[in-house]
Amino acid sequence: MSHDPQRPYQDLPPLPPQTELETPLVLKKTVAASRALARLDGACKRLPDPTMLINLIPLLEAQASSEIENIVTTNDELFKAATGTFTNISPQTKEALRYREALRGGFDSLPEHPITTKTALEVCSTIHGRPARIRNTPGTYIGNPATKERTYTPPEGKDTILRHMSNWEKFVHSQTDLDPLVLMAVAHYQFEAIHPFYDGNGRTGRILNLLLLIEKGLLELPIIYLSGHILRHKETYYDLLNQVTREEAWEAWILFMLAGVESTATWTLNIVEETDRLRLSTLEKIRESSPRLPATELAQLLFTQPYLRIDNVVDAGLAKRQTASSWLNELSENGVLIREKIGRHVVFVNHLLLDKLFITELPD
Repeated sequence: MSHDPQRPYQDLPPLPPQTELETPLVLKKTVAASRALARLDGACKRLPDPTMLINLIPLLEAQASSEIENIVTTNDELFKAATGTFTNISPQTKEALRYREALRGGFDSLPEHPITTKTALEVCSTIHGRPARIRNTPGTYIGNPATKERTYTPPEGKDTILRHMSNWEKFVHSQTDLDPLVLMAVAHYQFEAIHPFYDGNGRTGRILNLLLLIEKGLLELPIIYLSGHILRHKETYYDLLNQVTREEAWEAWILFMLAGVESTATWTLNIVEETDRLRLSTLEKIRESSPRLPATELAQLLFTQPYLRIDNVVDAGLAKRQTASSWLNELSENGVLIREKIGRHVVFVNHLLLDKLFITELPD
């Protein structure tokens, strides 16, 4: 049933949709995506220290999800800002850092309470750095702000929006036979169709995707780069969302989201394996060039984040400040790290890790 984009979509279809969702194509793709997630989750559990993934993948997710909304920052600027030493931070980078904070906050909240409207409010509030509110005034639409052409008008009225959010919550936690990945794709469409907030709906919805994967037991940590897939296929993402509204084209939408899960899980697994190999080769290089240094501990620390400060060595309990400074400068002189001045601060760059993160493309 077609919907007029000029009118608020007050009566969104109920969940689950009254149509076949798990078609043969969807079931086949679900198996592939689930296997990719399981391989990634297993590899992460075998890591001696998953700190690198916890530090870096959410940053990449934050950068990509923000760029989908035309909030553009570079990975390099974002990673530098995350060290806490880069003071000249652009507003766009600050927004991306708040996204990472919102993702972490949502992840930390899962043991306390399941995903609810409250979760979405907390996530959106953190993204904006101020309390988010459910929309209660008309005028919100998706379209071209210059021409005022509308492609979609979400429901209006606080009571209507809260009713739809209540139904969304019940669906997310329903005892359904749907595969959790299919459920995630359907729930993401519905959240974006409800569009409960004045701003930040897209980023909030993409964080909820990751939280849902964790809540359903498919991942232990928020280490999947799903927004990278969406950014790479941004026009397709929005077009398929609209096709669900216009034509109830669920299969194409679900297949797109499943492809994103498989692609980004495979990418993250590759990063896990490649960076662990880099860590081992760096360990050997430290042993050869600086045999008096604690090679195992330093190599582990160097792969927790690409930009390191003297404080990181001190906080890890490896050495006092003067010794830590001496060690990092020695590693810089031996080509293990690159010494860089940022304002009044000095950081030591693990360029091998940065290169691996920046040049590894998502698989098709």
